[in-house]
Parts: sequence; structure tokens; C-alpha cells
Amino acid sequence: MNYFLTFLRMGYDKKSHWENVFSNKNLTDVSWFQEVPITSLTFIRSLNLPKTAQIIDVGGGDSYLVDYLLKDGFEHITVLDISEKALEKAKERLGESANKIEWIVSDITEYQDSSKKYDVWHDRAAFHFLVENGQIETYLSIAKTNIKNEGFLSVGTFSEQGPTKCSGLEVKQYSEESMTDKFKENFEKIRCINENHETPFKTVQNFTFCTFQRK
Repeated sequence: MNYFLTFLRMGYDKKSHWENVFSNKNLTDVSWFQEVPITSLTFIRSLNLPKTAQIIDVGGGDSYLVDYLLKDGFEHITVLDISEKALEKAKERLGESANKIEWIVSDITEYQDSSKKYDVWHDRAAFHFLVENGQIETYLSIAKTNIKNEGFLSVGTFSEQGPTKCSGLEVKQYSEESMTDKFKENFEKIRCINENHETPFKTVQNFTFCTFQRK
């Protein structure tokens, strides 16, 4: 039986799953850990945005991207994650600097606030966990609504040579072509790259990173 469907039939709850992961594992004990999120930083820095730019990290959890964005002097950073525990860990690490960040606990497909528009939407963690067409369409609609005209979107997913599961859950793999096709209605592709990520366990995961601009 399909692993994801088995979870659903057993009463699987996404939020409970991720709260359990972040409650029981340290940041360096998960496969997605990056001491320096260099690909994401390189993209954001390449835009030469003013420090007042609105930036959101979707599925940011307790990653270090927010630390580096603060060091770069950005003043309006939002981190959204389904796991409250993940965000608590990030806040503890940042100390008083955490007060400079807007923290949102939400499943991205249930995010309802359309009042705030972002210059940069970054996602290295959430999109590839959306395996059903309805979930994907909801995500695309929310991104369209919440990214400014001519704003930027950067999405990193597992490539077609990458893992088929992460944290026990099935994921959807993307190539440059399939990623571009998903976003083409409202976003123009800037560039895509494939990149190997070495996990803390010395295994290698291949990612597809694509960056787009809102039409």
C-alpha cells in the first residue's frame, strides 16, 4: 500500500508528525541541515534588494537562513513553518534577535493572510512534500497572491535523481522542466540548477533549485 495513503488511513496528521520530528531531533540530526545555506543566500544576495525588502522563508523551521539574513541587515523577515517547536528552537538560538522576525505557525496550504506582499518567497522545505494536485494548486494560488508583482520566488525540491521520501513521508520530485511548467502561468523562470546536498550522515541528495519572477 502507498506509504502516504497508509498514513492518511491511520489518521496521520501533518502537524503532529513535524512537531514530533522537531521535538525529538536536534538540527544537526536531520538530513536537511545546512550550516551555511549558501545556494539560498547567493540567490537572495544576487537580487541587490534594499534592506527593507519583505522576505519570507516558507517551511523555514529552525534553519540558519534567518541568521544570515539578519547578519546581512534585512529588516523585514518572516519565517513560516507548520511546527511550532521548530520555530521555538530558532527563537532560542537567536535570543533577542528573534524579536526582529515575524514568526508564523501554519501549514502553507492553509495560510490565509493575503494582506502582506513579499519581495522574496523562499522555500527549500515545503513544496516537495505536496504530492496531491489539490495541494499544489493551493500553494501556487497562495504564492501568486502573496508575492508582489515582479517579486521573486526561489524553490528547492528533490530532483528526479533525489530521494523519493524524506522524514518517512513521500515527496514529489522535480526536474527543471516540470518545475518551470508548474509555475509558468504566473512566474517567469530566471534560472534553474541541480545541486548535491551532503547530509550530516555523509549521504548525498540531489536538489533542483529554480528561481522565478512574478509576472
